[in-house]
Amino acid sequence: MSKHDFTADEFASRRSCAREAIGAAGLDWMLLFHPVSIRWLTGTDAKSYQEFQCLLISAKPGPISVLTRDGERNEFLDDALVDQLQTWGGGEPEDPIAAFERLAESLGVTGTRIGMEVPGYYLHPHHYVRIKQLFGESLVAEATNLIHDLTLVKSATELSYIREANRISDLAMTRFAGSLTAGRSELELAGEIHHALLTSGSGLAASPINLVSGERSSFSHGAPTDRRLQRGDFGNVEYGTTFKRYTATIGRQFVLGQPTPRMRELYDLVRRASDACIAEIRAGVPAVVPHEAAKRVIAEAGLDSARVHLSGYGLAPGSPPTWAEPIYLFGGSTYTLQAGMVVTVEPPVFIGAERLGARIIDNVLVTHDGAELLSRFSRDLIVTE
Repeated sequence: MSKHDFTADEFASRRSCAREAIGAAGLDWMLLFHPVSIRWLTGTDAKSYQEFQCLLISAKPGPISVLTRDGERNEFLDDALVDQLQTWGGGEPEDPIAAFERLAESLGVTGTRIGMEVPGYYLHPHHYVRIKQLFGESLVAEATNLIHDLTLVKSATELSYIREANRISDLAMTRFAGSLTAGRSELELAGEIHHALLTSGSGLAASPINLVSGERSSFSHGAPTDRRLQRGDFGNVEYGTTFKRYTATIGRQFVLGQPTPRMRELYDLVRRASDACIAEIRAGVPAVVPHEAAKRVIAEAGLDSARVHLSGYGLAPGSPPTWAEPIYLFGGSTYTLQAGMVVTVEPPVFIGAERLGARIIDNVLVTHDGAELLSRFSRDLIVTE
C-alpha cells in the first residue's frame, strides 16, 4: 500500500473520522501502534512494525506525526502521507522511548487526556510499561480498537483491491489443483502456489501458507514440510493473497484418489456448516449469529469438540503475523455486521484421534441482502485420480 493508492479526499475522510472518534471517546490524543491503523491513515507499507513506531493524532485538526526507525525514513517520505516525520536510531543504537518523549512534548501531548492502542503483536511490553510511566494519569484509555474499528467497512477503492486479491487467489488455487500428484512434497506444492501468486501480481501475505496431508491432516495450521504425498491422502491447503496489501484468503480440501466414506462425511459436514454460516450473514446481524449457525451443524453431527477454531473473522490489510481484524464470528462477539465488511467463513473439524481434518475457507462481502462470495474457485472437494 502507498499514499498513491487512494485519493487525497479518501485520506482526508479517514482522518476526519479518526479525529471525530477520538473526541467522542473523550480524548485529546491517540497513540497508534498497530500497522493497520497507521497504514489506514498514512498509506505506509514500511516494515517499521518490527521495531518501535507510533503515530500521534489529536482530536482537533492538526498535523499527523509519526515516529519510526531511521531505516524507514526514505520509504516514509516517498510512500506515506505524514505531516511530521521523526526517526530514531540509525547507524548507532538509540532509545526510541526517549525520542518518543521529545516528540510528544513538542506536540503538547503531555498533560492532556491520552488514549493508546495496545495491539497484541506490535508493542513490546517494556515499551508499554515505559509509556505508562511517561504519561501517568494522563493516559486515561487503552482504546485498542478505536481506530481499527473505523477500517472495518471498506470503501469502493478498497473493495476493488480485495476483489483483485481474490482473483489472483483463484489463479493460484487452479495452479495448486493442477499440480497435485503422488510423489510431490508439500513444500513443492507450496512453491507452485507462491510462484503463481507472485507472478500474477500478489504481494507477500501477512501469514505463511498452511498445507497438510495424510497423517498431518488433523493439524489446523500446519506448515508445509518435505512429506511426499501418497495415493489415499486427505489434505488441506490455506493461503493468503495480497493486492496493495489488501488480503484475500482461500482454503480447500483435497484427496489423492477416491475419498473414503469418512473423508467424504467430514468434507460434507464442513461444507454444510460453511453454507449455514454464509446464509446468516447480512448487514444488521450480530457477528455471533453466523457462528452459532455453523456451530449447530457440527454439534448435531457429534463433533463439536473437534471444532477447534472460530467460524470466521474480518480481513485486514494486515502485517505479519496476521491479517485478522478485531471482528470475529465467534462466541461472545460484540460486533454487528455492516454492509461493506469483508469476513472469512471457515468453520472446521479437526480430529486428532483419527488423524483427519477438514476446512473450507472463503471470503464474503457483507451486503444489505446477504453475503457475496468473492472467490470463484469451486468449493467442491478437489479429487485427483
